[in-house]
Amino acid sequence: MTELLVTALTCEYRTNPMGIDAASPRFGWQLRSDRRGTVQKGYRLVVAEASAGFEAPVWDTGTIESDRSVQVAYEGPALQPRTAYAYRVKLWDGEGRESEWSEAASFETGLMGGAWQAEWITPAADAIDPQTEASFLLRKAFELRGGIVSARVYATAAGAYELYVNGQLASEDVLAPGWTSYHNRLQYQTYDVTALVREGGNGIGLLLGDGWYRSGIGFEGKNFKYGERRAALAQLHVRFADGSETVVATDGTWKASTAPVVYSTIYHGETYDARLEQDGWSESGFDDAEWAAVERYEPAVGTIVAQENWPTRVTETLAPIAQFVTPAGALVLDLGQNMVGRMRFTVKNAPAGTTITLRHAEVLDKDGNIYYGNLRPAKQIVKYIAKGAAEETYAPHFTFQGFRYVQVEGYPGQENGLPLELFAGEVLHSDMPRTGEFECSDERVNQLQRNIQWGQRGNFLDVPTDCPQRDERLGWTGDAQVFIGTALFNFQGGPFFTKWLRDMQAEQLPNGGIPFVIPDVVGGDSSAAWGDAAVICPWTTYLYYDDLRLLEEQYGMMKGWVEYIRSQGDDEFLWNTGFHFGDWLALDAKENSWVGATPRDLIATAYYAYSTRLVRDAAAALGKQEDAAAYGALYDNVVRAFRDEFVSPNGRIASPTQTAHVLALAFDLVDEPMKSRVARDLNDLVVDNDYHLTTGFVGTPYLCFALSNNGYHDTAMKLLLQESYPGWLYSVSKGATTIWEHWDSIKPDGSFWSDDMNSFNHYAYGAIGEWMYRKVAGLDMDASVPGFKRLRFEPLFGAGKLTHARAAHETMYGAAESAWRVDGARIEVRIRVPANATAEVVLRGAAAAGTTENGAPVSDAAGVTVVRETENGLVLNVGSGEYAFAYENADLFRVTFTEHSKLCDVLSDPRGEALVKQHVPELFQGPAINFVSKSSLKQIAENGMLRVPKESIAKLVEALAQA
Repeated sequence: MTELLVTALTCEYRTNPMGIDAASPRFGWQLRSDRRGTVQKGYRLVVAEASAGFEAPVWDTGTIESDRSVQVAYEGPALQPRTAYAYRVKLWDGEGRESEWSEAASFETGLMGGAWQAEWITPAADAIDPQTEASFLLRKAFELRGGIVSARVYATAAGAYELYVNGQLASEDVLAPGWTSYHNRLQYQTYDVTALVREGGNGIGLLLGDGWYRSGIGFEGKNFKYGERRAALAQLHVRFADGSETVVATDGTWKASTAPVVYSTIYHGETYDARLEQDGWSESGFDDAEWAAVERYEPAVGTIVAQENWPTRVTETLAPIAQFVTPAGALVLDLGQNMVGRMRFTVKNAPAGTTITLRHAEVLDKDGNIYYGNLRPAKQIVKYIAKGAAEETYAPHFTFQGFRYVQVEGYPGQENGLPLELFAGEVLHSDMPRTGEFECSDERVNQLQRNIQWGQRGNFLDVPTDCPQRDERLGWTGDAQVFIGTALFNFQGGPFFTKWLRDMQAEQLPNGGIPFVIPDVVGGDSSAAWGDAAVICPWTTYLYYDDLRLLEEQYGMMKGWVEYIRSQGDDEFLWNTGFHFGDWLALDAKENSWVGATPRDLIATAYYAYSTRLVRDAAAALGKQEDAAAYGALYDNVVRAFRDEFVSPNGRIASPTQTAHVLALAFDLVDEPMKSRVARDLNDLVVDNDYHLTTGFVGTPYLCFALSNNGYHDTAMKLLLQESYPGWLYSVSKGATTIWEHWDSIKPDGSFWSDDMNSFNHYAYGAIGEWMYRKVAGLDMDASVPGFKRLRFEPLFGAGKLTHARAAHETMYGAAESAWRVDGARIEVRIRVPANATAEVVLRGAAAAGTTENGAPVSDAAGVTVVRETENGLVLNVGSGEYAFAYENADLFRVTFTEHSKLCDVLSDPRGEALVKQHVPELFQGPAINFVSKSSLKQIAENGMLRVPKESIAKLVEALAQA
């Protein structure tokens, strides 16, 4: 058995990608080793044309002494367009072991910016009305000789399209070419159709619909269209054994007709009339004599680029779990999950002209009727008109819905019930590999994690949308930036955010401002926390994937945003002008307002500081030392101005809101001793509100971090586990299967928050996931070493509220995992560090003496270095491998004799009981305490029955001193 393996080869984040345009693609690989502490010492990477083999490489790095195994850029001769390449890797580790060559992986270049031979075409206007709601069919017949080696189609559209070759759908992609800033950028796709073409007669066809391009996108009466006419661009390249090539491209010789898709838009749904089907329309022998001519037409689109994002595909199929008749008499299917996608169904022996209507909705009202109110003008209606065949199957082509419930009308025999086996929900989203897992001992929290992931799947449909059901579905920047840390943990988001950030860069305003939504279809000013996505998203993507190239590419946009802010304020270092969303949907908002009570200039200036700091850090990472110094100085000035404006000399925040305190802590805007005061005040605000939050979109993502990072993890845990409104588990208690837009989208009495803005699939509050993974499970990165090259494990056990938790993440280096279990006073912690990575481990409450790893003293464990003992616990350095630590939980939960005397002093004071109830309420969850008799307290402590963290005792002592 080989001890050292090279596996999981990737090129530009993908396995064997096809149709990439990167002139210098980046490679990555993972190590597999049977030994702990494995690090790569060197590697050799060879790239060759696939047809030539590795005996004639185009680039051979030779032996490179380096531990780098991610984002390794190609540095060989210029790659040729439309060419298949193979590559392989071998490596050496720090112990001198040499691996075998990896299995060969591949990548294939696309057009690489070359000129298109194809022409844009659309049906001739004098034959088919360009404004028709029907989709178009475009086709051409052609002949091929024998000896076919390969066939590729490069295609795109002003609209949305499906490609057919010889009657077969050429790809699983849905809603191609995806949604970009069409006026600036348009993606094309590459399809391998070698298996679909043949010697002799062939046919190629395109089904062309509106998609995002012409559907009419927006809200509040906006109906933005990129253009009024749809068009297609495609070329087929067929290579033969003798090296020659034939090209079949869109031009004036193609023919056109209208399609059975007689109506289709993103928001409103689709109508399909099967009676209008033309069998064989994309095959060679089809008679198209009655079809219309096409004409050349240049749509208003920008630069055509290769596919960047993961394609949108059907990733899962859900069977209905039930059908029922509502009190209003509607027949409804229940998919059991609020999902995004489409319904596929089959009907048998339906008379021609039979119209089957599906109406999609997310929830039922309190009376049990299907609820459409929150859709606003969006209809979400699909209609199928049968052609009278023995069996007909249909799913929409150019639309998607957000739904759990489907009202069915017109299905033959439905008065006797529907055949559930003939209906299926097809889940649609960008086909991102799943990379994150989380589970714990509380099933409610596990459901919350499922809701977070379902919310991401539903809203990461080519762009990070705010909701998938109503007349919006837009790439709101604020939602994306607060959620990106959670998003990148759960799914591989490198290509997803690369594509979206390039659209953002293209849409940046000349003054550096960032529109509210990307792609920009609604206009609007630049708002703090929304426009800051231009800095936060590139930086977070860099941290997750060590993607320095993307950071470099986006750096100009990042700087431009900070300079925009600098130019806005009356004071250079405060942002106190312009429009801002503020703490959107915060619960401390004034009546009839969607904006929370935290002053908008406080939020804006806090984000000004945060984005400036990140630009400083990005400059340093890119080696731009002058910029790093300049933005470091600007950051210091903004922080100073924030303190002067919003923080008293003794550390009181000017605004008594949770969000104001959260931002001051999360963005490091206050130092000790002010930080302790601000943290204590934040904790008091939460405790005084009976462990409920009042934060909105701005404060919520950072709330639990601000508490846990400043000694109030118990309070953060109580917030997480709060089942009453408002809290994350409130929606779980109401049966939610995704994240809601409002904490009370459904009120305790079953009524709704509002029809106006009440999405039941709105991922922003799912940002709590990042805290669950990093703090509860303890799986984190050392941000000074991007890409999880250096991990950090520090589980916070939650003072007995959970008995176990686990998180796993597939990093660029391989699987990382953190899991812990508490059994009485015993704690077990398991971690996994991928090869070629290292980690710091903090075992809360542990000491070197008494801590074991796999049953042996930790000091003797291979791959483990005991660094130091601290007040919080034991700090270790570990190499790659799997580790199992165990220790008695004495220092963390049981009151030691030293701490016992301090606690006795507090409890002896007349104010002690009130302070305990405020700061350490868990004391009252155990045995009753005699506040008069110190001896009884001592006995309880000695018996290990009194559980309270040392940090809490310190807070009690401090609180007593200040009382």
